[in-house]
Amino acid sequence: MGRLNKSSFPSPELSFQYRERPRSGNEINGLGEAVVRRAVPIFHGSGARKLEWQHLETFFALINPWRVYWLNIVNRWMLRNADGPIAERQEINADPRAMSTEIKQTGCSLGAGKIGITKLSEHALYEGKTPDYKNAIVILYPMDPDEMAHITQPRAGLETMRAYNEISRVTIALAAHIRDKGWRARAYCEAADLLHIPLAIDAGLGQLGKHGSLICAEFGSSMRIATILTDLPMEEDQPLDLGVEDLCAGCRRCTIDCPVDAISDEKQLVRGIEKWYVDFDRCAPYFTATVGCGICIEVCPWTIPGRGPSLSAQLLKKRDKKDLRNMETVRSAD
Repeated sequence: MGRLNKSSFPSPELSFQYRERPRSGNEINGLGEAVVRRAVPIFHGSGARKLEWQHLETFFALINPWRVYWLNIVNRWMLRNADGPIAERQEINADPRAMSTEIKQTGCSLGAGKIGITKLSEHALYEGKTPDYKNAIVILYPMDPDEMAHITQPRAGLETMRAYNEISRVTIALAAHIRDKGWRARAYCEAADLLHIPLAIDAGLGQLGKHGSLICAEFGSSMRIATILTDLPMEEDQPLDLGVEDLCAGCRRCTIDCPVDAISDEKQLVRGIEKWYVDFDRCAPYFTATVGCGICIEVCPWTIPGRGPSLSAQLLKKRDKKDLRNMETVRSAD
C-alpha cells in the first residue's frame, strides 16, 4: 500500500526484556490443543483480574505518549456509565425485526459505522465467565485511514484512542437507550471480559483474517469493535461470506510485512479449532514497543479505503466460476 511509509517501521530489536519471562502466551492461548475450551485473558485488561503478562501491560501504559495515555483515562472514565438504572415500564415490540431495525438506526445516528445482532454464545466469554444475557449487539467504528497511515507512530496511537472514545460514547448511549425501554443492557467497550471478534462474526459483520483481526467489507480491519449485552428481543443477523478465506489463503502481505514474523501462512489448531493464529509471544512485545503496532491491519488489501465491497464481489465471482468448472468436469467424467 503506497500510503504507508514502510521504511519507518521500527526495528524488531527491542530495547527492553523480561527479567523473568512469563509463561508462553501461545501456551495460555491453547496453541496446538485438540480440546475445545474457552480463552483466558493474557494482555490488556480492565484491572479486574491479574494478567499473566501484567508487567508488559504496565510497561505499555507507562511508555504511551501523554496524549494517548490521557485519552485512555478519559475512556475509562466514560465506562463508569457502561451500565445503569432500568426504566420500570418495559417496552415490548411484537416484531423483533422492527426492533432490530430501530436499534441499528439509533446506533448509526449516534455515530456507529455498522451494527450486527446475534445471540450471546459461550465461545465469546472468557473462562470462568457466566452468560447472563441473551443477545449481543456488536458495533463497529472506523478509524481515519489518513491518520492510521502513520502506524507505529504517536499520530496513529492518538487516532486509535480517539476511535476508542467514540465507540465507547456510541455504545454507552445505545445501551442507555435500551435501558430506557425497560430492558437490561450493558456496554462492553474493552476486551477484558468479552471476545468481540467471535460475536462480530456471528452477527454478520465480517470474517477472521490471517492477521487475527476481523475483516469487514466497509472498513477492512481498521476499526474498533464494541458490544452491548442485553435481553431486548431482536431479530438476529446471520454470518456472511465475503470471500476472506479465498484471499487470505494465497495473500502473503501481512506475513511478509510483519517485522517479527508473528503471522503464519497456515491455519493452526487453537483450543480445538483450526483457524488463523498470530504468534502471541512474538507479537505482544513488538506491539508494546511500537505503542500499538497495527502494521498487519494497514497493509491488508481489505483495508484500502473503498476497496472491500468490490474485492468481495470479485472473489465470490471467481469462486462461483471455479465451482461451475468443477461441476462441468464432474459431469463430463460421468
